[in-house]
Amino acid sequence: MAASQPYALACEGGLDKSSSSFELLRRPGAATLLENFEVDIAGGYRRINGYSILGGASAANPSSDNDILGLHVYADGVIACTSTNVYFSQDGESWLQINMGSVAAGGDNYTAFTGRSAAARTSQGLAHFTTYEGASDYGEVIITDEGSGVLPFYFKMTGTGAALSSRTFFAKTITVSSTVYPKFCTIHDKHLVVGGAATAPNTIYYSGTGDIDDFTTTGSGSIVLDDQVVGLKSFREDLIIFCRNSIWKLSNINNSSTIAVSPITKNIGCLDGKSIQEIGGDLVFLAPDGIRTLAGTVRIGDVELGTVSRAIQPVIKFIADNIGTYTISTIVIRDKSQYRLYYGTSSTGGSSKGIIGTLKTNEQGFTQFQWSETVGIDASAAAASGFNYNGVEKHYHGDYAGRVFNHDTGDNFLDSGNTASNIISKYQTPDLDYGDLGTLKTLKYVKLSITPEGTVDTSLRVRYNFDNLDSPQPADYSLSIPKPSLFGTAVFGATAAHKFGAASDPITRQVIEGSGHSNYFRVFSDNQNAPYTVNGLYIDYTPSGRQ
Repeated sequence: MAASQPYALACEGGLDKSSSSFELLRRPGAATLLENFEVDIAGGYRRINGYSILGGASAANPSSDNDILGLHVYADGVIACTSTNVYFSQDGESWLQINMGSVAAGGDNYTAFTGRSAAARTSQGLAHFTTYEGASDYGEVIITDEGSGVLPFYFKMTGTGAALSSRTFFAKTITVSSTVYPKFCTIHDKHLVVGGAATAPNTIYYSGTGDIDDFTTTGSGSIVLDDQVVGLKSFREDLIIFCRNSIWKLSNINNSSTIAVSPITKNIGCLDGKSIQEIGGDLVFLAPDGIRTLAGTVRIGDVELGTVSRAIQPVIKFIADNIGTYTISTIVIRDKSQYRLYYGTSSTGGSSKGIIGTLKTNEQGFTQFQWSETVGIDASAAAASGFNYNGVEKHYHGDYAGRVFNHDTGDNFLDSGNTASNIISKYQTPDLDYGDLGTLKTLKYVKLSITPEGTVDTSLRVRYNFDNLDSPQPADYSLSIPKPSLFGTAVFGATAAHKFGAASDPITRQVIEGSGHSNYFRVFSDNQNAPYTVNGLYIDYTPSGRQ
C-alpha cells in the first residue's frame, strides 16, 4: 500500500478568471472563485465586512428615497447630493441642507444660513467633488455634476466648535462662462480646473491662481483638446486630462509663456471618470481593455501605461461592454491598499457587483494588484473615502433608496427594508493534481488554516476530476471555527461564543471522502457571522497508481 503524501498551498495570488484549468494546475494558491472575499495585505483571503446605515437604523435619509448622486468626506462629516439638493451631516442622524441662496459674502451664522431659501439644483446628475485646502478650517468644496445646465456649487464652513450652530457657512454657484456647465472638476496648483461641459465637451477651463471662483481674472484661461473630456486629476506636477479616446497632460499652469498640453497617449482613453483614483502613487482608471495605471518613471515627464487587471479580464470586458447600462462608483481604502469598483443599476439591488484590487507584493517581490469580486453592495455611483478633519480615514457609499452607509463595517448587508441580510462568500481553489494529473489520489483529510474574527461557521466542498458528473462526489462538510478567546472576555466553563482555549490561528482538520486524478476545494458561507481569513490548506492523500 502506498504511503500517504502531503501537499500544502498558501492562499496567494487572488482571483484568476483568465487562465485555463491546466495553467492553474501550477498556481494552486490562486482562486477560481473569490466572491465577497478580499486579498489581505497580511496574507490569505479574508471574507469582507458588511456595511451599516450612517447614524443607525433609525437615521433619516438626506432627502426622501431619491438616488444618492454623490458623497464626499468633508470636515467632520460627509456631503451628500440627492435629488435637487446638497446636504451635510456630521453623524448621519440629521442632515443640514447646504445649497442655500442669498448667503452673505462674509458668510452666514447658523441661524441666518438655515433661514435662507434653498437654491435648488433642478437638473442635478452624478456628482464630482474637489476640495481646495486654502487657508480655511476645512477647505473649500466644489461640486460639479453630470446633469444638464447645472453650475458648479461652492461650499465652505469655518469654525471648529463641535456644534454646527457655532460655525459660519458660505455657499454660492460659480459661473465659468454664460453657456458652460462643466461636469468634472479638480484642484491643480491652486487653480480650479473644470471640463466636459455639454456645450464644450473638449474644453477645460482653469481659474485664477488662488481664485478658484474666478475664471476671468489674471492667470485664468481655457484649452481646447482633440477629444471629449471625461475626467480630471492632479498628479505630481501635472494635470492629467482623461478623454474618451486619449489621455493628455497639462504642464506649467502658472506660467503663461511655458504652459503646454501634450498627449500621453492617443490610443486609449478612459471609459468613466468616476473610475479614476490615486493609489500607491499611481492613478488607476477603467480603460476599454482593462483597469490601467498611469505611472511616471524615473525620467521626469515619462509616463507609462499598464494594464493591471489581466487576471480578471472576462469581468472587465463585461463591464466595458455594458458601460452604458451600469453606473460606476469607486473607492480607495488606504489602510488595506485597496481599489474598489462597484457597478450596477437601480434595478440590480442586492445583485449589484464589484471588484476589489489589493495592491500587494507577491512572492517574487513585485508589487501588483490581486483581485476578488463582490456581490450585494448596491452603490449608486456614490462612494467616498478620505480623511476627515480629525485625520481619521472614512468610507461611505450611498444607494438608490437614498440611504448613506458606513462602508466596510459590520457583519451583514442590508436589504431595501433595512433588514440585515447574509453575506454570501465563496473561495474556490484551482483543480489540484498534486504534481501528476495521471495518478489517482485518494484524499484522507485536509487541514484548513482559518483565522476567525469571531464565531465562524463555514462549509467545505470537494469536487473531483474537474467536477465530472460521472465521478462520485461527497456531500458538503460543515466547519465550525471557535471564536478566539480574548483576555478578559472569555469565561471559563461558559457556553458563550468565546471558547476557552481556542487558538488565534486555528487549524481545522476534516476527513475527506472520495478519489480522483484532481480535485478542488471550496470554502463558503452564507450568514451574518464575523469575517474570517483562509490562510492555506494542507492535504494528506494516498496515490494509487497511474490510470
